[in-house]
Amino acid sequence: MSASGTQFEIIHGAYRAVVTESGAALRTLTYDGRDLVDGFDPDEVSPGCRGQLLIPWPNRIRDGRYTWDGTEQQLPLTEPDRGNALHGLVQWAAWTMASHSASAVALTYRLMAQVGYPWTLDLSVRYELGDEGLTVTQGAVNRADSAAPYAQGAHPYLTAGPSSVDTWELLLPAATRSLSDEQRLLPIGREDVTGSEVDFRTARPLGGVSLNHGFTDLVRDSAGLATTTLRDPATGHGVDLWVDETQPWLMVYTADDRPAPLTRRSVAVEPMTAQADAFRSGEDVVRLEPGAAYESTWGIRAI
Repeated sequence: MSASGTQFEIIHGAYRAVVTESGAALRTLTYDGRDLVDGFDPDEVSPGCRGQLLIPWPNRIRDGRYTWDGTEQQLPLTEPDRGNALHGLVQWAAWTMASHSASAVALTYRLMAQVGYPWTLDLSVRYELGDEGLTVTQGAVNRADSAAPYAQGAHPYLTAGPSSVDTWELLLPAATRSLSDEQRLLPIGREDVTGSEVDFRTARPLGGVSLNHGFTDLVRDSAGLATTTLRDPATGHGVDLWVDETQPWLMVYTADDRPAPLTRRSVAVEPMTAQADAFRSGEDVVRLEPGAAYESTWGIRAI
């Protein structure tokens, strides 16, 4: 068996994607043979969380410790060098196929109650290809007898082609950046991006700008969608990532701290329903009542 488990291929027109049993991760997505995401090989352990789902929290929790309804919880420190609990509890779980057609695959996973997160959740994800590209629907149902804290995200790395990231143009429809400390990458404030080097509300080249920040106050269209675009002006090729209104945050990461050859090879644009340390701050955390369901949708298309 490959390191990422069973591979689920879906195809529609010029689009093709492969989703893995391990973590229900988006391993590849192409359009007419052109990569839209920077993925990983089936026998590779996903580097830098490529394509993974981040549930029941995205990003980091300081010291892995938080208080919910008066009870303190302690999670394992899965980012020990920074003393954080990172990216949830299902990155490496073996998800089960619920349905698989030519153009769509749905997977499920029961996250059992455990130390630090004593609630049982039924999780689901559906990847579907259509004329407008890939649509991803992530969901959760609380099977416990008490309310659970919940947030979710995903970790696709976008690519506009084989040329340098620094020549690509980024359009990021966000008015506010979350500020974080350099050592632990945890929020310490936020600022208006106007006039700063991270203001990409008008498309412009990345040109050496290093990004590892959460962004919010997203500009949305009439359908409530916020769309980030990465484009190579030399070819006109690129990729859009859109998020629905349940996702007020995008984490954008140029991988400057990754070892070669992963450094600045692509740009992670991560849909998030809450930002880093949300279980401690309470900001945008969903209170998932017993029996309640929650769902978010995002997608990727070629340009």
